[in-house]
Amino acid sequence: MTGGWYWRESIFVAILLAANSVRWFLATEAASVQGSSSGWTPQRTLNAREKTRELWYHGFNNYMTFAFPLDELTPLSCSGQGPDWANPSNIAANDVAGNFSLTLIDVLDTLVVLGDRPGFETAVKNVIEWVSFDVDTKPQVFEVTIRVLGGLLSGHIFASREDQPFHLPWYRDELLTMAHDLGKRLLPAFSTPTGLPFARINLRRGVMKGETVETCTAGAGSLILEFATLSRLTGDDRFEKAAYRAFFGIWNRRSDVGLVGNTIDTRTGRWMFPETTGIGAGIDSFYEYALKWYIMSGELEFLDVWDDAYAAIMRYARAKDGYWFRTVNMQSGDPAYLTIDSLSAFWPGLQVLAGDIQNAIKLHMIYYNLWKQHSGLPEVYDTHYKQATSHQYPLRPEFIESTWYLYRATRDPFYLDVGERVLFDLTTRAKVPCGLSGIRDLRNNTRDDRMESFALSETLKYLYLLFDEENPLHSDDSNYVLTTEGHILSLEKEHLKPVPAVRRRMRKLEDHQCPAYRPSTLANEHSTTRPGLTVGVRSRADVDYPHHLTGTTHSVNDERYWHSDGWCEKPKVDPYSFEFILAPHGRTVPEDLSPSLVKLAVVQDGYVIHNVTGIRTHIVQRLDGKGYDVRKLGHYSVRSGHTVYINDSTIFAHPGEESNIAQDELHRREAQVQLRVFTTESDTLLSSIQNIATDGLIDVSITGYTAQFGADLSSNYVPTKPTEFIATIKRPEGLPVRREPSNLLGCSPFKESYPNSAIIVHRGDCTFLEKLLNAHAAMADAIVIVSNENFGVNPTASPEELETAGNIDDVAMILLPKKTGDLFEEMIIATEGLKMAQIRIAIEPKVEEEEPEVVPPMEKEQEKAHDRILYINGHPLINTRLLI
Repeated sequence: MTGGWYWRESIFVAILLAANSVRWFLATEAASVQGSSSGWTPQRTLNAREKTRELWYHGFNNYMTFAFPLDELTPLSCSGQGPDWANPSNIAANDVAGNFSLTLIDVLDTLVVLGDRPGFETAVKNVIEWVSFDVDTKPQVFEVTIRVLGGLLSGHIFASREDQPFHLPWYRDELLTMAHDLGKRLLPAFSTPTGLPFARINLRRGVMKGETVETCTAGAGSLILEFATLSRLTGDDRFEKAAYRAFFGIWNRRSDVGLVGNTIDTRTGRWMFPETTGIGAGIDSFYEYALKWYIMSGELEFLDVWDDAYAAIMRYARAKDGYWFRTVNMQSGDPAYLTIDSLSAFWPGLQVLAGDIQNAIKLHMIYYNLWKQHSGLPEVYDTHYKQATSHQYPLRPEFIESTWYLYRATRDPFYLDVGERVLFDLTTRAKVPCGLSGIRDLRNNTRDDRMESFALSETLKYLYLLFDEENPLHSDDSNYVLTTEGHILSLEKEHLKPVPAVRRRMRKLEDHQCPAYRPSTLANEHSTTRPGLTVGVRSRADVDYPHHLTGTTHSVNDERYWHSDGWCEKPKVDPYSFEFILAPHGRTVPEDLSPSLVKLAVVQDGYVIHNVTGIRTHIVQRLDGKGYDVRKLGHYSVRSGHTVYINDSTIFAHPGEESNIAQDELHRREAQVQLRVFTTESDTLLSSIQNIATDGLIDVSITGYTAQFGADLSSNYVPTKPTEFIATIKRPEGLPVRREPSNLLGCSPFKESYPNSAIIVHRGDCTFLEKLLNAHAAMADAIVIVSNENFGVNPTASPEELETAGNIDDVAMILLPKKTGDLFEEMIIATEGLKMAQIRIAIEPKVEEEEPEVVPPMEKEQEKAHDRILYINGHPLINTRLLI
């Protein structure tokens, strides 16, 4: 018996290997063509890296020659500048420049990235010798924290750690001592009733009389990385406590829809007019620091903030097409402005870090098209009128930062092309004899006499990393992060706080891993091409849509990836999250605003619902693409690692109850069937695909998932009338399986009739019931649906839909998970055109099982719940378990 099964399965695998040989050959050829057409040889990559290095040193050497020890280089006048002493209200300069050699401190760890140990050592010595913070200047707390405090801490980490090549034997924690001094000078800014810091502080005299109480979310809430690192390294916990209080002072004032605003009053904690929010200027790094401090410290409350904040942004700020993000009202989520700013170009990189690579690719394409239009990224762009409204480009890093993250995640040479375009534009537009200049107007390349420090600390750092394949950062699997100013921070084990035992018991999932990148394939539901051919970003079906959104014309390079038989795809985006009030039988019930513990109870690893009626439930799409998770139950938050147990039998209608036909069917019908897949007797099939010697038939078994409507495939189903239809798929001879290449989704009427046959289609674009009705009209006896997800679903339809459809009990529906279904379809494709070969399917009779082992009731319930999850509107809720 075992040997026979092995032989049959081996033959099936051989056929699939033969069928896939064409697919794999094409995929290999496509990959080689893509590689050769991109032209990104190791030498070309190395050349781009060295050009970036040269551009960086052109800026840095000119700063040291003409500007140091002042804060910034003025490249057009070949000099330097610090604070605007004559005009204290010039916050554009004074928020950043503090008379503390800003650019030198900001680039310390860029010298590490460049592998320049002598340059790093010299820079550290210069900072120690020249810099003091006992200065009568009033910089912005946020800017001095991310640029100066972060630069000092990163420099200290590399100079002090003995296990890496940048350790300086003579170094005695001087940078850390300076960072501690700076931190103490910043602490008075937090002396407000709310704990939210003043936006600016005088480094010598503290908070000045009449200082504004207005600050932005990013400024007040994006300090935890630098301040907490300072506390952990010095043992002075005041800094971490202050930043922690400020961070949650922002988050705990979020609106009812989970959004934080842009501007807040540090005295009262009230959001200020116009109460808008988004992912750009004034708010951006708040989200960034929530995720990155979790990565660095492992503290789960920051992961919880990130999860909830990201869900709210994706639900309200993301446009309906899924490609760009709007400025919205923080209270309602309604659109407020249709503009995007250049700072928001960091978001795709953050999405990559969180694991949402597909959405990152989409948004990045918007910014890339804007870059191509302007040879730079304009500060503000109006998405409605498709034109820039602010044409400056001060060499900001956010776009190239996201490009680097996406290349590391996908390894698609497209992102090297993007980087090369950026390098060319920076070199031709920003390089001047005395350094690098910002662009005041992208339309005519009017230059600005200023080289912001982030041009060297971030923009060219990320560009260098993009082209430097062997950089040590790329193989570093520690908890390091790059701050919002591009500084490399990490904490060694002795500086991490242990997870409390109680939290460890309640939050089982502690090792959070991002899903692997899944590249697009050439074939999809609309294509007759054999599936499996992977393609790069330029060949995605939706690549033309960002062109449309930005009004960008196509370049010659773009047209290389076009095909006359291609199509332009307008995206259909599933909601990222949604809410509903639970109720059995599809009834509408009022919300239970305070469910009792008898109805909704807290258990060690999550929650158990004993009565679903009236409980408001919030579900959110999982980043791994496997379905959705319950995130809120009433006023309870459901966190990663929690399980929601359903122990309410009323969600299933009792047999005979007329109020919910679909639930009655679920109560009675078998959810799965074993399908026998076999061929008719034919040597032609085997010999035409591959030289295989065999005396047997192809005969294997796969698992299918039954629908809750159509022909009943349950093994215990007995017709009540002699004339009642018996599904032919249940007979030993089974049904031949057909496919109609022009209608692979089954959403249109089939062109041919398929009596006594099964039709294979793909999931998507229309309901399961519509597919079955089209199969019914084509006289088919069954329809097999290949899912777009690798888990089983039992197709459903509402009682009203079934009543409208009429009698459809003479067509069976079976769903196959994606991986199984794709292999099954490959087998069918391989036999198309072979007259003597025929793939057939039949339901295997259910084998009588042995008497089950007696299991204690509680263990039995846990065993039953292991793989049984709840579905809502066809969406699997992965973190649920059914106890009933």
